[in-house]
Amino acid sequence: MSNIFSAIKISDHVYWVGAIDWTIRDFHGYTTPHGSTYNAYLIMADKITLIDTVKAPFKDEMLARIKSVVDPSQIKYIISNHSEMDHSGSLASVIDIIKPEKVFASSAGVRTLQNMFHDQQGILPVADGETLSLGNMDLTFMETRMIHWPDSMITYLAKDEILFSQDAFGMHFATLERFNDEIPQAALEYEAATYYANIVLPYSPIVLKALDKVKATGWSLKIIAPDHGPVWRKDLGRIIELYSKWASQKPEAKAVIVYATMWHSTEKMAGAIAEALARAGVKVKLFSMNETHRSEVVYEVLNAGALIVGSPTLNNNILPQMADVMTYLKGLKPANLIGAAFGSYGWSGESVRDLEEILGKMKVEIAAPSVSVKHVPDNAVLDKCREMGETIAAALLKKVNGAQ
Repeated sequence: MSNIFSAIKISDHVYWVGAIDWTIRDFHGYTTPHGSTYNAYLIMADKITLIDTVKAPFKDEMLARIKSVVDPSQIKYIISNHSEMDHSGSLASVIDIIKPEKVFASSAGVRTLQNMFHDQQGILPVADGETLSLGNMDLTFMETRMIHWPDSMITYLAKDEILFSQDAFGMHFATLERFNDEIPQAALEYEAATYYANIVLPYSPIVLKALDKVKATGWSLKIIAPDHGPVWRKDLGRIIELYSKWASQKPEAKAVIVYATMWHSTEKMAGAIAEALARAGVKVKLFSMNETHRSEVVYEVLNAGALIVGSPTLNNNILPQMADVMTYLKGLKPANLIGAAFGSYGWSGESVRDLEEILGKMKVEIAAPSVSVKHVPDNAVLDKCREMGETIAAALLKKVNGAQ
């Protein structure tokens, strides 16, 4: 039987031997409508080396791609840059099949892999800045702890000027095109931003330090090879620039309004706030969580300066769909936001108070008094909503202009 899976050469000595997941639609709460890839890389050095593996169900696809280049038993080293199961799920069985001479991970990676596979022994730790000889070429390792797991590291192949960046600079995007210059730029930037917002955002201060750390090495980069999505071989400066921008979380004149509604009262309030913000010169994104997935909200919050949230009261709480998105946002830790809360109620009316409490935990600066209404907003209440929008717009524009 012929092999339908082939490796793709990405440099003089390196092949992509990963797998394409066309069907995945959820990645621990982040919706992935365009699927994903699990990238692994084969270095054809004197000591043939595999960089990362793939999610467990895709092991045979990866091995088939390797076989299109070399017998997998010829692989001498395996490098695990990141222990999360989408990269290490097949590692234990691949070790059993290939029987490499050595397997390497960061010190935290060794512990994590042992915790995951329990009987997996003999994985060797490499130190931050350590260089490993492959015979005719070298690999250098750099720890990037908490981007986005404690074990995370990146690996540099000086011979071909490739940075194997694990999850950094990646995206969930299934495609047979393997390189960034084969994909429309708008699609690339949208998918990269969505990935950053939903995966990397909480670690933004660490990202800025890591970018400086890589820059200080003086490494020459021709290719950035992440563990998800396309390989970057053109205009590398653009994705690095975007990471620096996203990590800085500098607010823009943009407000995101997120609400849920039962009988359209909170919806009417949201519309009045949105109209006032727009008239004041602020870009507005308005989301009803009755219809919207949390991932879309986070993508828009990535470059926003204001977050305004609303919910009616249900059983002395906010609506479940608002609890969902607020929990998700709180965990992702967007910074430098101002905001406010609004909502409607029938008798007890706790929702606005609860939303303000969550905003406080998120360190969102409350920029306008909350607006709450019993049952249906009349014109006087809608005027208060418009005042909220105007107040937040003035505060946001002052903040943005002052930061320029």
